Amino acid sequence: MTKKKILITGGAGFIGGNFVHYLVNNYPNYDIYNLDLLTYAGDLTKHKDIENKQNYHFIQCDIADRKSIFTHFERENFDYVVHFAAESHVDRSITDPEIFTKTNIIGTQVLLDASKEFAVSKFVHVSTDEVYGELDFDPNTFFTEETPLQPNSPYSASKASSDFLVRAYHETYDLPINITRCSNNYGPYHFPEKLIPLTISRVLNNEKVPVYGDGKNIRDWLHVYDHCTAIDLVLHKGLNGEVYNVGGHNEKTNLDVVKTIIKSLDKSEDLIEFVEDRLGHDKRYAINPTKLEQLGWKPAYNFDTGIQQTIKWYIENEDWWNNIISGDYRDYFSKQYQAIVNKN
Repeated sequence: MTKKKILITGGAGFIGGNFVHYLVNNYPNYDIYNLDLLTYAGDLTKHKDIENKQNYHFIQCDIADRKSIFTHFERENFDYVVHFAAESHVDRSITDPEIFTKTNIIGTQVLLDASKEFAVSKFVHVSTDEVYGELDFDPNTFFTEETPLQPNSPYSASKASSDFLVRAYHETYDLPINITRCSNNYGPYHFPEKLIPLTISRVLNNEKVPVYGDGKNIRDWLHVYDHCTAIDLVLHKGLNGEVYNVGGHNEKTNLDVVKTIIKSLDKSEDLIEFVEDRLGHDKRYAINPTKLEQLGWKPAYNFDTGIQQTIKWYIENEDWWNNIISGDYRDYFSKQYQAIVNKN
């Protein structure tokens, strides 16, 4: 197998971090570069077991910092870029849209310019089903790759904008690209502000679990491991210029997800607390992943097995999410960062 240098942006986040693990462990003869600014959601503690491996490298950098990004591209001569780095929490985008514009749009453009300048073999842009807007509750309707983009939040608007930029660089400059659009992910190392890890941590601590509105909003849940295998396939076999939707075939209401976790942990549904609905809260997301399945992908998890694996992981890794909630993971970064930099 030919040795490759792969740049993963946002590799200290949830999905990017899991993908870094996946590549480091499955492709030992690839050099994996994890580039992350380490904002509030960036956590290096998840990489304790791989940080000393010879094929793992960490770079702290802002993707919107053109000078630094071009310096790293020129020095390392990356073969592939897999772009996860993004501000992604919808609630935060409602209260502070500006940072989403800078990171998700300007940052993506800087990476595209560098990829074009230094002739990367492929740029894989990891996007979201939220760019499609919302579906009604008709179970026969799904997002496909041909569904028009109609984003409803500042977050999804910024992601749709970055999708258009990636497409434009392919059409205008012939940059080799793929775009993936996934449904809601869950699994190990999920930052505790998101629904599933928030619910697990609060239920374990016998704290109230907030549920927006009536809890009937529907999401299609995808285990992060299945997402990693999908991106791996697209990276190596995706047809140039194509978009691939990644869905888990696991539609659940938010309330059903919360109740499933509460039941699994043998707690009372009295912990559920309905709160004022989120602004612009999309009713339903559901993906048709047929195009990706025809490429050879198949999810390993259904929701029943995946959520039990996830709950078990959070029970067994309570120190990790407690450190995230308390902020102690920041101390780990300050102690370990210099050693990682010195290695590289």
